[in-house]
Amino acid sequence: MIEELRQSQRKPLKVKALLAMDGQPPVAGRTLDINANGVCVAQEQPCQVGRTGTVKFDIFYDGKPNSITAKVKVAYCIFSSGEFKLGLTFVNLDLSAMSIVAKYLK
Repeated sequence: MIEELRQSQRKPLKVKALLAMDGQPPVAGRTLDINANGVCVAQEQPCQVGRTGTVKFDIFYDGKPNSITAKVKVAYCIFSSGEFKLGLTFVNLDLSAMSIVAKYLK
C-alpha cells in the first residue's frame, strides 16, 4: 500500500510548464495540479528522483497570468498514460510566488 506523502490539499492546474533540471536544457511539459508544497508536471522525458532544477509556469488569478519561477526537487517520477508524471517539491519558494500559490488554492 502506498502512503500518502502530501501534507496539503491539491488543486487542479492545467497550464504549460518549462522544467530545467540543473545542468540540462529546459523541457516543455504541462502542470496537472498544485498544492502549497509543490506541483505535478507531465512531460515526455523521465527525471531522476532527488534531482533539482527550476520550473516555470503561469497561474491565472484575478483575470491575469501570474508567472511562477521556482526551484524544485523531484519527489517522484511515474510513467502513466504515455507520459512521465513528476512530483516536484518547492525548495525555498519566494514570498511573491508563495502568495500567488496561496491565493490560487483558496
